[in-house]
Amino acid sequence: MTANELREKFLEFFSAKGGSAVRLSSPSKSFGGKEGGHTIIPSASLIPENDPTVLFTTAGMHPLVPYLMGEKHPGGKRLVSVQKCIRTVDIDEVGDATHHTFFEMLGNWSLGDYFKEEAIEWSWEFLTSSKWLGLDKNRIAVSVFVGDNDAPFDEESFNIWKGLGVSEKRIARLPKKNNWWGPAGETGPCGPDTEMFYWVGDPAKAPDSFNDDNDLWVEIWNDVFMEYNKKADGTYEKLSQRNVDTGEGLERILAAVNGLDDNYQTELFWPLIQKIEELSGKKYGESVETTRAMRIVADHIKAAVFIIADGATPDKSGSGYVLRRLIRRARYYYDLIGANNRALGFLVEHVTLIYKDVYPELSEKKNSIDKIITDEEDTFVGHLMFGRRLLEKIIAKEKYISGDNAFLLYSTYGFPFELILDITKENDIKVDVEGFNKKRIAHQELSRTASAGMFKGGLADAGEQAARLHTATHLLQAALRKVLGEQVAQKGSNITAERLRFDFSYDKKMTAEEIKKVEDLVNEQIEKDNPVEMKEMAVEEAKQEGAMGVFESKYGEMVKVYTITDSSTGSESPFSREICGGPHAKRTGELGKFRIVKEEASSAGVRRIKAVLE
Repeated sequence: MTANELREKFLEFFSAKGGSAVRLSSPSKSFGGKEGGHTIIPSASLIPENDPTVLFTTAGMHPLVPYLMGEKHPGGKRLVSVQKCIRTVDIDEVGDATHHTFFEMLGNWSLGDYFKEEAIEWSWEFLTSSKWLGLDKNRIAVSVFVGDNDAPFDEESFNIWKGLGVSEKRIARLPKKNNWWGPAGETGPCGPDTEMFYWVGDPAKAPDSFNDDNDLWVEIWNDVFMEYNKKADGTYEKLSQRNVDTGEGLERILAAVNGLDDNYQTELFWPLIQKIEELSGKKYGESVETTRAMRIVADHIKAAVFIIADGATPDKSGSGYVLRRLIRRARYYYDLIGANNRALGFLVEHVTLIYKDVYPELSEKKNSIDKIITDEEDTFVGHLMFGRRLLEKIIAKEKYISGDNAFLLYSTYGFPFELILDITKENDIKVDVEGFNKKRIAHQELSRTASAGMFKGGLADAGEQAARLHTATHLLQAALRKVLGEQVAQKGSNITAERLRFDFSYDKKMTAEEIKKVEDLVNEQIEKDNPVEMKEMAVEEAKQEGAMGVFESKYGEMVKVYTITDSSTGSESPFSREICGGPHAKRTGELGKFRIVKEEASSAGVRRIKAVLE
């Protein structure tokens, strides 16, 4: 089975649940679901526009947070998608056969509709039915939440699995760290989950019972049942709207369906691995070290290509910092296997070829992606030279590398810890590995906190701030078009806890006077406390009403249109009208004072504004 066939089967399976099947060739397109079925929604950007609590889209649920909290989705209560994801919290695991930084998540959702019985039975049907994936039932095990003081044992899920014929020995009862999702912040929706595992070893040696410590049991699917809300005092209450949020890793499923125990031997990686073999002169599988290095290079360069395509560039913080680390780590392992005289840019085209039919935007942006990666490589080479000189000074002076100094080289200069160990071994110098690991783990925990929830108040507080900043972005675009001309069009946006970032088409630097005019126009609309009104309509109707929109091919048949009407001009000439799926304030008066803090070039013909609400 090819990756395209797998994506299409999954979307077809769920779009038909309760309705007629819908065929789909690319997850960058979308269709309205049939009545009662799941609406196919497109993949969101890897750089979240509507959720300031995360650096990246780490799961299919992130673009859906407002709807999981109770807001109505234009596609209805049943949704299905193939979502691009980035996860870096387990970056040290990349290099084995199943972990990835970039991956695609097959997901289906119930927003207050069906619950455990349907979700579990459909998961089982899709995995094991000969019409769909036809995986061997005797190689599947599952886990459920064992229960604690906050929530009881998930007996319902346990009994559903038993009823489907899964042996009790293959139904593991595991604690919160294994079988509980959320909340994304310190408060918010959460609940138990049930996970599905596939035995990738010798089928004849599949154990009778599940063991979480055995790496041959690979997690392939997770059904999350959001039935609780975690409150500020740490207690849990039942949600009024129970949701189902499922995730199935495309890469892992593809390997399982094709009888492989190594995701990197699937078509989603193998052409890239072959190119790395050619450039390095090494062979995949010739040694543990070479295989691990090739996997890391393939994974990291793929992740970098997708992240850059969705608008990020290497930087000192945020998503840009993660991107920088991925490129530098790829460069280090690339050098390690002997490809040091060939640029990583040679691999960019091979990533785009793998996904040319699915994510054509990669091919369209290939040259600019190549340049960004190559420029970062060149910078890193300089940092490596500086870091090496600093390391040599420390060795000469102290004859020892402390955990603090090792982490300084690693975090500030991007100097790989593996290289520190290699150099110190050559010089018979000891390294405080334990001290370094403590610093790294502490830093990793901060990264996990940032990925899981940047707002201490959880999703409710984050949602309010995101709503204000998102509404301000609409006012900003309208003001830019009035000041600079109607040729201005949105090229991207991003919202964090503190500010909004807006990229727009314009070929010259804005003057101080133009920036002031834009600020004044936005603040004028805020002071008027105009209403922000939303209507659901068909895409064609939205166009006829003059609604602005970005990436139209990614919208479903029904969309939300937000209109901000200037009280001094009336509804015939709204200040702003946009197609948008993000959260919004009810009135402009909720926003506070708008201030542009920076205006700069983003790329050729594109300017970038960073602004805050005070």
